[in-house]
Amino acid sequence: MLNAAAVNDVGLGAKSYLLHQDDLNAGRINPLRHGIMYADSITTVSPTHAKEICTDQYGMGLQDALRARGSALTGILNGVDYDEWDPRNDRYIKRHYDPERLPIKAQLKKDFLAELNLTIPPDTPVAGVVTRLAQQKGIELMFGALPKILAKRDLGLVLLGSGEPQYEEFFTRLQADFPDRVHFRKGYNDSLSHWIEATSDMFLMPSLYEPCGLNQMYSLRYGTVPIVRKTGGLADSVEHYNPDTGTGTGIVFNDFNTEALEWALNTALDLYANKAQWQRMVRNGMRRDFSWDRQGALYVELYEKIGLQPA
Repeated sequence: MLNAAAVNDVGLGAKSYLLHQDDLNAGRINPLRHGIMYADSITTVSPTHAKEICTDQYGMGLQDALRARGSALTGILNGVDYDEWDPRNDRYIKRHYDPERLPIKAQLKKDFLAELNLTIPPDTPVAGVVTRLAQQKGIELMFGALPKILAKRDLGLVLLGSGEPQYEEFFTRLQADFPDRVHFRKGYNDSLSHWIEATSDMFLMPSLYEPCGLNQMYSLRYGTVPIVRKTGGLADSVEHYNPDTGTGTGIVFNDFNTEALEWALNTALDLYANKAQWQRMVRNGMRRDFSWDRQGALYVELYEKIGLQPA
């Protein structure tokens, strides 16, 4: 943010009228606002996030400028590097699998739980979490939901992350309360993040907001059912599973509250008990394509539309 006293430094000369006059009168010049005002095209990292940033809740003071640009604002999901994140070639896991070789995933899960000293029967579902421990990630929803679910239902939990002290303390206590079924690793470890994606049955992402998100797309490729809140890129990349039609790739909930997350977890656990439905949902997700070949083509299409020639 520049002070309005810098107006001469901007170099517009007689065209300084192009500056946002309300901002100027308030003593500031916002370069991002002016980029929004005059760009040929504005992109963000998911179609739903493009809509969200036009609202007062998510616009951060720029919502009016974004709304004024109409169709010039576009959301394109990020892509996944499947050379790095694919159970068919993942360099971190001992054996590889695909939708036709899911028993290998089950064996990897068994080996991983033994390595973590978790005494969880092979048929018990395991939920994974790899995240920054921050308010944005919806960790507060887990405070009420996870202890209740773990006390009542058969579930294991493996978490990797670090961040705000109150969240680290919560997961440390959760591990102490359920030592045979919960493993919390503070920090980040690339190999462990791949193992969690490959061996978990479900993956929790109850975000308050998530412009795009990548872990839900990794999870789909690994046959790890994402449990997500309907926001940003989570809404665009995960389709709620419908048992009647056999369509969908995960569990999606709407409201940002503990009850909604509990509902999502219980829904996932009930589906897990129906092996045919669960396998259908898993395979649906594994066949989704979020490669950069696909997502990058959308950028090329956009650039060509506005008259740019991609390099």
